[in-house]
Parts: sequence; structure tokens; C-alpha cells
Amino acid sequence: MQFDVTDLRLFAATAAEGNLTRAARLRHLSLAAASARIKALESQAGLALLYREARGVRLTPAGEAFLHHARALLRQADQLQADLQDYGGGLRGHVRVFANTTAVTDFLPEVLPAFLNANPRVNVELQEKPNAEIARGVLDSRADLGIVAGQVDTLGLRAIHFSTDRLVLVVPRDHRFARRRRIAFAETLDEDAVGMHPGSTLQAFLAQVTEALGRPLKLRIQLSSFDAMCRMVGAGVGIGIVPESAARRNLGPMKLVQIELTDPWRVRERHVLVREGEALPAYAQSLVDTLVAHYRG
Repeated sequence: MQFDVTDLRLFAATAAEGNLTRAARLRHLSLAAASARIKALESQAGLALLYREARGVRLTPAGEAFLHHARALLRQADQLQADLQDYGGGLRGHVRVFANTTAVTDFLPEVLPAFLNANPRVNVELQEKPNAEIARGVLDSRADLGIVAGQVDTLGLRAIHFSTDRLVLVVPRDHRFARRRRIAFAETLDEDAVGMHPGSTLQAFLAQVTEALGRPLKLRIQLSSFDAMCRMVGAGVGIGIVPESAARRNLGPMKLVQIELTDPWRVRERHVLVREGEALPAYAQSLVDTLVAHYRG
């Protein structure tokens, strides 16, 4: 099929508006020109993409499929334009990374400074996303790299292992659990809890676990970083589940005790996701190498 960005934007606007006249107006086209473009798309597809009705239009099943791909192509076109503007300003590289909560808040702030200092004309766009959206974003080319932990459907992407993460329980030193060396997560559910914000991958995962157990977390407060969680736990607000790296960092300053969980899901393998069979730009590969080397060292 032969079409241009104007065709795709018109079709997306038509789907959103449910009306070709309004879509034509939004795209600064005459109704006749807009209608001709849509008919040309349908002619090339050999299928009707829209149902024409008295009050407007709606998508056929083929139109739904076309819209999905059109939106993906439009996102790529917009990103291409943004990237080229960056290159015009003297930038050599732009790496888009979708990552889970632990990566964004806990270890990437430690890893990225060395990479950015070594690559002064490369920038990194880092976004926190749920695990499922991370893989989908890499597959759809909205992200160059994805960073996930635990059991994740990689959607056929190549997964590069770089470290192993463990979740642990942290409690104040005077808490009744403080003398325990190991504990099952289910035993902690009667206690007040400190958690991450609702959109975090860890909190979403723990919500799934508690749903399966049939007992909710007794959340008293939800925060945006593991260090903030540890401060609240140290202040006696509740207990919390955090990555071991965050726990170790805060044990002394916040007067905490770290307790190993017995649940098998406590161990989470970390992977970088990349598109299979597609060579990464040198600067993106350099970021992957930096991440792997950081943990090997």
C-alpha cells in the first residue's frame, strides 16, 4: 500500500471523531479531498475501512487493524521528527528507555551518570512503565530498550540478563518481626504497610499477589521512591517490601532490619529487552554494555 503521513493522520482523526467532515476540518482539508484520500486507502487495501452511516462513520474490523498500525507509524514519524531536531542541535544520539520502578528509582540513577559523562552528545529519555507496557513499547519501536524484572512475557524480544534482584521485608528495629531471619509474605499482611505509588510495577505486582491470597495490603501511605519508603518504615509508620539494594542503603541511617522473604517470587532476574534481529545504534548498545559491565564489576 502507498500512503503518506497526511493519509494516516486523516484516518486517525476520522476514527477519533466518527465523522469525516469534522476530521477533514481538523486536518485542514476539503471534504472532497478527505473523502478521496479515504477511498484511495480502501481501494489499495481492497477492503472497506469505514462503515458510512447517517450520523457519521465507524471502523470496520479491517479499519480497526489499520488504525492500530497507523497510530504506531504516526508515533514513529513524530519520534523521527523529534530525533532529527535533536541531531540538528548537535546531538549524536538519543536513547529511549522504558523501565520498571526499581530501575527508574533505584539503580539507573547510579549507572547513568557514568554513561552520560562518557557520551556527552547522547541523551537518554527514561520513562517508568508497567512491565507489560515495557515489552510492548520496545516491540512497537516506542522505546529502544526496555528494562524489566521477574517473570515477564517478552513478546519474542531478545532478553539480555544483567543482574539478579531480591525483594526483602524491612521493619523498624523494635518491630515484633525484627528478630526473624525469614518470613512468608502472607504473615505480614496483618501489619500496616508502606508502599510505592499505585502506578509502580512493584506495587502492581504485590497487588496481584495479595489478590491471589485473598487478603489486601493495609497500606497507610504510598510514596514515589524506595528511600522514602524506608524513611517511613524507620519512623514506625509501617513495614515495607523493597529491593535488597534499597534496604542495604537504608539499614543504618533509618535504623531498619532486613528480613528475607521465603516466597519464590522474591528473586527477580533483571533483563534488558531489545528487538530481535535488529542491530542497535552504537550509543544504545553502549548503554546496554555499561549496564552489564556495572553488575559484572
